Amino acid sequence: MALSRNADRKFLELHGNKWRVVVPVPRKAQAAIGKTKLRQSLPTDSLAEANRLKWPVVAKLQRQIDRALRPDDHLGQALHLAQQRRDAVAATGDAEPEENQIDDYIEEIQGPVLAEDEFGEPIYDPQREAAAHRFADIAYSRATPLSASREKYEAQLTVAPRTRADDVRAFAYLLEWCDREGIPAFRETFGRREAVRFHDDFATSGERHPVTLNKYMRRLSTFWKWMVRRGEVQSNIWQTLTYAVPHETDETEERPFSDTELKALLRGPAVQHMHDLMRLAALTGARLEVLVSLKVGDCHDGSIRFKAAKKEKRARLVPIHPDLEAIILRRTEGRQDEDDLFPEWPPVVKKGSLRERSFKASQHFTTYRRSVGVTDPVEGKRRDRVNFHSFRRWFITKAEQADQPESTIATVVGHKREGMTFGVYSSGPKLEQAKRCVEAVLLPEASDIAVLPFKKPHDQR
Repeated sequence: MALSRNADRKFLELHGNKWRVVVPVPRKAQAAIGKTKLRQSLPTDSLAEANRLKWPVVAKLQRQIDRALRPDDHLGQALHLAQQRRDAVAATGDAEPEENQIDDYIEEIQGPVLAEDEFGEPIYDPQREAAAHRFADIAYSRATPLSASREKYEAQLTVAPRTRADDVRAFAYLLEWCDREGIPAFRETFGRREAVRFHDDFATSGERHPVTLNKYMRRLSTFWKWMVRRGEVQSNIWQTLTYAVPHETDETEERPFSDTELKALLRGPAVQHMHDLMRLAALTGARLEVLVSLKVGDCHDGSIRFKAAKKEKRARLVPIHPDLEAIILRRTEGRQDEDDLFPEWPPVVKKGSLRERSFKASQHFTTYRRSVGVTDPVEGKRRDRVNFHSFRRWFITKAEQADQPESTIATVVGHKREGMTFGVYSSGPKLEQAKRCVEAVLLPEASDIAVLPFKKPHDQR
């Protein structure tokens, strides 16, 4: 029995309590579009109404895919000729040969005359004529596509893979919006007014948190700053365009573990490598990614060498806490310096993956944490108030409560030290001072927490 038209879910999916259109992107167009599916929300929770509204949206999204499958092959040549013409004008003031070459290309793109109108003016194929006009505008430097410098810009980006992906995604969102709204995506015409319009529309284009929205706005701003430095645009039109982030309160912001929660985690039925990882996190204040990335050779002479992470400028040494000595010995004895300290969580092997090495360890910990009842969810937020980063918060809290100097704590955990005195002039505390700071942090009722059996490396399974 055929489905009723009103019950048809083709090109539709329910998102929250509203329907949205979903059109798959063919594999060969995914690189150009930056997505595997195109989606657009519909203002209805009724399936019947969604079926009535979907077809114009489907057609629009499919046109976007068609353009990606058949890109303007003349863009590169137009940009090349535009540069040649500018160089000739700068050198001699005369660009007639270059302009003649441009005109020849325009005639070729325009194609043959199909007919004449009532005034004797030639009539060309509309699509070819439109392409010729675009070519002329670019070649004569009347219109430069926003994407003209993207390849060079992306080649010069020195950011983490996830940030690079955010950058590409933000620019794709912008071009998609320009196409949807019929706004020419050219440097000469896309200004502050258009940026404000995009900013306003972007906030309502999906259920993204303001923090996520601001992340994409920063990436667009970074691209414009790069173009300003190169003299390609006059100003950064995205400056000050941000979204207000809801104020966090004591009831919603992420926090350290309580001592009770920490004891539940350390006493629970975790596997050996998770117990080791939790203790290292609690007694070093290190981030999860740098912990699982440690090599055996990073643990020497009573210290752990942590690689620079986030905005840190350099690697740092952290003295090994007495309660970690047995763990470090067990994980390093008889092994080579280049061996992983935590081989249980190997690097991601899939080429092009944006996942950090710590992804699986984070998932493992979240499942375990919830299994022992350590959870503090907030309505409307994806992340729990307590997570693996709560070990880092707990370490900093305990070090402060043990009267350790703030600047020393910052050095141990890799935070930027504030002020001119400590942040600029000082080279940092000595290792002895860092050792006192680390050893001032004690696991809650350490003697009451079951001691794990010592296992030599060949006993590990």
